[in-house]
Amino acid sequence: MSESMSESRERAVWSDYWELCKPNVVALMILTSVIGMLLAVPGAVPLHILILGNLGIAFCAGAAAVINHLVDRHVDQKMARTFNRPIAKGRVAPAQALVFAFTLGGVGMAILLVYINALTAWLTLASLLGYAVIYTLFLKRATPQNIVIGGLAGAAPPLLGWTAVTGTLDGHALLLVLIIFAWTPPHFWALAVHRQKEYANAEIPMLPVTHGERYTKIHILLYTLILFAVSLLPFATGMLHLIYLAGAAILGAIFIGYAVKMLVSNEPGTGMATFRYSIVYLMLLFGLMLIDHYTFPLTGHVVGF
Repeated sequence: MSESMSESRERAVWSDYWELCKPNVVALMILTSVIGMLLAVPGAVPLHILILGNLGIAFCAGAAAVINHLVDRHVDQKMARTFNRPIAKGRVAPAQALVFAFTLGGVGMAILLVYINALTAWLTLASLLGYAVIYTLFLKRATPQNIVIGGLAGAAPPLLGWTAVTGTLDGHALLLVLIIFAWTPPHFWALAVHRQKEYANAEIPMLPVTHGERYTKIHILLYTLILFAVSLLPFATGMLHLIYLAGAAILGAIFIGYAVKMLVSNEPGTGMATFRYSIVYLMLLFGLMLIDHYTFPLTGHVVGF
């Protein structure tokens, strides 16, 4: 019986450290990183780059997530969504979390520098610092535009995947960044509307807290329209083709429908429904890119624009 209890405690410890890495968020980032790699070349991506490149990026993203947990531990204690997080609950001490973050980040940077290339490593470090330091430490508490400005760090993974394969910056890779950058505000503000009272209680100046729900819903719709336009640029620049265009238009129209419903409806569940769809939208949109890319393998890759 004592052995069983010991094993249970060990599993709980590892699950706490796993939770600190925000695995669901990192998984979505790695999905876009993988697709960035695959879109960068007309053929196959070298296996060592595919594995080690994404492993290094994932470790660095996990390090940034741990620092986010560490910095926000007092805020997390005030919110129903986050009060049970490992550091907020005291299951992981701040010093332990800091060592864990530096270990993850150090290993991730070493992998990228040794096995991938310096450009990808330094861009990944910039993304890590942008999220963990600039956004979490400063922007999140300073301005209701926090997620707009800080969203650039979270938009970097497809660029990191692209540079891991090519070692160079490319205009089409920056388009992928722009799509996620435009996607972030309506995605996160939809959740913020649903969690408005919690953010107010934690004294985080999210847009619904500082400017009200209607103002936020209008901006969700405006940014969704911007996202719709931006999502068509890979077709307009010759990067992708009609398969992508048709799918992007349909997915974008559905997203706009959710945003309109949020604006005109007072149903309590519309914010969370929009938030959930936004995740599905991004996954399907990037999946369409792959389908289109491999349907037109010879003409689907154009360097620059």
